[in-house]
Amino acid sequence: MDFGLSEEQKLLKEAAHDFLSRECPRTVVKRFEGGAEPYPIELWQKMAELGWMGLVVPEAYGGSGGSFFDLTILSEAMGYHLCPGPFYATVVLGGLTVLAAGSEAQKRALLPGIVNGRRIVTMALTETDACGDAGSIRCRADAAGDGAVLDGLKLFVPYANEADTFLCVARTARNGSPENGISLFIVPRETDGITKTPLNTLVRDRQCEVVFRNVRLPGNGLLGDLNAGWPIVVNTLIKASVILSAEMIGGALAVMDMSLQYAKERTQFNRPIGSFQAIQHHLANMWIEIHGSRYLVQKAAWRISEGDDAAMEAAMAKARTGKAYRQVTLLGHQIFGGIGFTKEHDMYLYHKRSITGDLDLGQADVHLDRVATGLGL
Repeated sequence: MDFGLSEEQKLLKEAAHDFLSRECPRTVVKRFEGGAEPYPIELWQKMAELGWMGLVVPEAYGGSGGSFFDLTILSEAMGYHLCPGPFYATVVLGGLTVLAAGSEAQKRALLPGIVNGRRIVTMALTETDACGDAGSIRCRADAAGDGAVLDGLKLFVPYANEADTFLCVARTARNGSPENGISLFIVPRETDGITKTPLNTLVRDRQCEVVFRNVRLPGNGLLGDLNAGWPIVVNTLIKASVILSAEMIGGALAVMDMSLQYAKERTQFNRPIGSFQAIQHHLANMWIEIHGSRYLVQKAAWRISEGDDAAMEAAMAKARTGKAYRQVTLLGHQIFGGIGFTKEHDMYLYHKRSITGDLDLGQADVHLDRVATGLGL
């Protein structure tokens, strides 16, 4: 188990940082948060031309056939630069799910569009109680002819207004255990009966409430087997937890780099503030938090790339990294002082994302429960 990057992975990391430094400065991030555009279209198209959307998609569908570990390298760079856009929704929630569970026809219909950046995909999963377990799924899909009729409400659906395709998680059986009655459906955006309402989120990340009312789906809209969708969802969420953790590692690294540079330049009492032990210990603690969390992320990513079960490792990574990102930003604020709390300062951007990153897919307690379950408790 060697987490050292290969030459190709080092080139990927360097190229991603060079591109995002040039094409996605924080002025672009601020403009996106405050503006009406859904995401920087030109940036998205350039990312597609670089092959980012197809990084882990097999060559048969237009991708480059990279590993899941490669995807975490790219995600860390995107987190460092706060790259806006539907990459997580489309590639992780959408593409990885289709890749894992789709039929050959579904893969050929959806994956090439994801790879070339022309198809935006998202997953409609969370409902009103936001528990994240199978028992919380109340959106129904009832049989109708050779297809189904979908009815229900979903919350916090990323990029729902821009999505061409929804992967909707719905209940198709109400007898037996909750996990045995879940199915996934491919829902095109033009299907009648879909209502989308934007939500005003902390980082303006284009989440929506989506209502499916009497939405009629054909028989080929089922993704995977009937009543066997929950393991597919769990598989996606394990991978999504690792990707989110990698993004948070990137954000924490950016905060540390900013804080380290400031500590070297800012003077008090005729000396750089980085010469004071309190500041030195803040930066040392930031470095320890980042590297301890990164190890867990890399181990989980390595296991996924090897085709091994990584549920335990993903839970540990998400639990640790969410708290670490918030701790790093808080220490960064102490180093910068009052200026770091203003909206004009870049620290404000990272602080908000440390909060939402920790919340997304469940805070630490949710993942600690999963670790405890893995221990047999």
